[in-house]
Amino acid sequence: MIQYLLFDFDGTLVDSKEAFLAGFNQLAAREGFKPMLPEEVPYLRTLTIAQRAQYLNFPLYKLPFFTLRFYRLYKQQLSTVTLFPGIKELLQSLAEKGVQPVILSSNSESIIREFLQRQGITAVRDVLTSSRIFGKDKLLNRFLKAKKLIPAQVLYVGDELRDILACQKCGIKVAWVSWGYDAWEVVQPAHPDYVLHTPQQLLEIL
Repeated sequence: MIQYLLFDFDGTLVDSKEAFLAGFNQLAAREGFKPMLPEEVPYLRTLTIAQRAQYLNFPLYKLPFFTLRFYRLYKQQLSTVTLFPGIKELLQSLAEKGVQPVILSSNSESIIREFLQRQGITAVRDVLTSSRIFGKDKLLNRFLKAKKLIPAQVLYVGDELRDILACQKCGIKVAWVSWGYDAWEVVQPAHPDYVLHTPQQLLEIL
């Protein structure tokens, strides 16, 4: 039985494209890589992270050095971050059903908690974060160990290929949401366990 639903934050629970673009483009102006134009977003969704980095002339190996600076810029745009339709109701429904929603993200914990407070969301108690963009499998394993769970007791909900691959390393089933950052052609080869086009479908899976 599923006891915990683990959610990615950006692209899954919230639409943060404006904040992401603003933060990224401020870094781009300072560091000399290509800015990301709003009209390019649909195309960029069809690329892997490595392909996006190449397209934008972004030095992916320097990502750890940029992360802290990026989220400082992102936080300045937090007022532009919004919940996707139906998410707030979904989180409340889960709590009523005895399934605990948890956020597991590469975003900053302080940013996530500030956003939840602004939105009046009290259903989420645990927020787990890692600054390593490809380190979610370690975070997932740490969560399982801390809660004394087996993989079958949790389900991860995310929007990116890296979410799916991290879950597969841990033996955790994953539901991919179609409204996030990665397009279907990017994630399809990894075969997510479930495909969601609306938040309501998650309740049907449960």
